[in-house]
Amino acid sequence: MSDTAIRPRIEQAGLADRLTAALPILLVPMLALLGFAAIGDATTWLTLTVAGLAMGLMIFVMASGLTVVFGLMDVINFGHGAFVSVGAFVGFTALAWMGGWTASPSVVLNLAAVFLAICAAALVTGAMGYAFERVIVMPVYGHHLKQILVTMGGLIVTQQLIHVIWGPDAIHLARPETLRGSVIVAGAAIEKYRIMAVGIGLALFLAMRYVLRSTRIGLLVRAGVENGEMVEALGYRIKRLFLMVFIAGSALAGLGGVMWGLYQETITAHMGSEILVLVFIVVIIGGLGSVEGCFIGALLVGLLSNYTAFLAPKIALVSTIGLMVVILMWRPQGLFPVVKAK
Repeated sequence: MSDTAIRPRIEQAGLADRLTAALPILLVPMLALLGFAAIGDATTWLTLTVAGLAMGLMIFVMASGLTVVFGLMDVINFGHGAFVSVGAFVGFTALAWMGGWTASPSVVLNLAAVFLAICAAALVTGAMGYAFERVIVMPVYGHHLKQILVTMGGLIVTQQLIHVIWGPDAIHLARPETLRGSVIVAGAAIEKYRIMAVGIGLALFLAMRYVLRSTRIGLLVRAGVENGEMVEALGYRIKRLFLMVFIAGSALAGLGGVMWGLYQETITAHMGSEILVLVFIVVIIGGLGSVEGCFIGALLVGLLSNYTAFLAPKIALVSTIGLMVVILMWRPQGLFPVVKAK
């Protein structure tokens, strides 16, 4: 067969491969269009879409640390929910200390209060993650069943410590003054806090993508996810990298806990274990170890949850599980699987 006959077939195969690779990215706009067709009303659809994006991006913040920890360290950490709960309560305490700022009509003071609260939560949960990895996780590397048992135990102990420090009752977490209420955009009422949550979530995703793709640390993390033994053979201290990633993942969980608490406006000691189900669904959908897949999976979960809650409330609770089943039947390794060296 001549080169002129072979070349079109190669180009067609290359185009097909590119379309297949891009298809997971198109799932989000496709779901948004399906939602618009099912809802019918543009203003309602816009309100639900922004709410879904906000919800999805907050879940992404909590799930991104877990997916990198699993991809690099091969650790199934059910204690991740503990960092979410602790972050929410630390954020509540920080905002209570800054009551003058949160009650002020100044947007700058309100945003500064939220920023300081999430920084405090990230610092506390990052330090907590260091202790958690050293004491609980490190002795069970490579043993998944033991990891599940000891990290679940760490989650339960942390929940009881929250009861001791903050009490067993649910606590109302009020939003700062200027983040309450809604604004009208194209005739749709959109909550101010959800707009801020979308902005923070996108900024964190872009920052993580930049760090992982354009910095030396990111290169080592990505290399460690694909082939940790080779990274160690090149002279890098993979265990120190493990610890840094675990601390960063714990800090992100605490940050997400503050955002989720402000989103729900109520925090409990068990909120982390409750949201952990959605976090694991997002991690599995995206592909274990993939930040991009985690991002797409979180947006899909957020949008689907809000659309189904409006259209069919009775199936809203199982809609995300159905989404996971459908995606895994199509792509058993997730949307963007990380290929590990054998």
